[in-house]
Amino acid sequence: MSLAVAVQMDHISTIAIEGDTTFALLLEATRRGHSLFHTTPNRLSLREGVVEARLEPLLVRDELGNHFDLGEGVITDLAAMDTVLLRQDPPFDLAYITTTHLLERIHPATLVVNDPGSVRNAPEKILVTKFGDLMPPTLISRDWDAIKAFRQVQGDIIIKPLYGNGGAGVFRLTEGDQNLSSLLEIFETAYREPYVVQRYLPEVRAGDKRIILVDGEPVGAINRVPAANEVRSNMHVGGRPEPAELTPRDREICSRIGPDLKTLGMVLVGIDVIGGWLTEINVTSPTGLREIARFGGADIAELTWDAIEARLVSR
Repeated sequence: MSLAVAVQMDHISTIAIEGDTTFALLLEATRRGHSLFHTTPNRLSLREGVVEARLEPLLVRDELGNHFDLGEGVITDLAAMDTVLLRQDPPFDLAYITTTHLLERIHPATLVVNDPGSVRNAPEKILVTKFGDLMPPTLISRDWDAIKAFRQVQGDIIIKPLYGNGGAGVFRLTEGDQNLSSLLEIFETAYREPYVVQRYLPEVRAGDKRIILVDGEPVGAINRVPAANEVRSNMHVGGRPEPAELTPRDREICSRIGPDLKTLGMVLVGIDVIGGWLTEINVTSPTGLREIARFGGADIAELTWDAIEARLVSR
């Protein structure tokens, strides 16, 4: 099977290929003989009912400083593609949401991965609340009284923006910390949407486990250990990756959420688990594939393309 594959992503010149999941997917697509076409969200258009993008033929290779070649861009009807990878990074803002509306016009006749309507309707920090019994105590609100009452019960809390990413804007307020009102003033100025407030999980010192699911099945994991002076475990702020195995609790969580993810058309998903508690379900541009492979885990890029091709064949 040789496919025409468009990938909508942050510009390929800006990525760090050593840890980039999109790049891992592109390398595997190349290995399989698929034809790749590169575009960015600002090149997506809707013209008289036709969803178009300026597509550049793309060649990739796993060479630092020399990882891609781009051909001349041509405005192309995306319905001519076999599949489109929706892979730009958040923020999950109105610009991101608009791309899902446009790509939904061609899906599923042209398979968009992940399903753009489901991505739009299942924000990462809201979708997870469907499985509240698997989560630590969590409040989604911008009501000061509700947040203060939650903090009074839970004591040590984390507060973060609802549509944040990469650990940006994540604060820990320990019991007795007097900065809550000041922080809420800052959040109220910076964000119009509610905030996520969760009980702090001290188990995060041992790591925040990223588990990857393909078509609803867990296929690998990596542990991200925060630096000594950090509450966040994200690797770009100093988190240290470690190999990780799936525990019975991890498998229980995946068995609960997996069928819903598959039904929603979420081919590639990353979930975050701290101390046996599910904290996020990442559906926009989940990462971790190259780190898992580097520690001897499964080749999840290969498994992802197996799933994509199976969906195309089944239709």
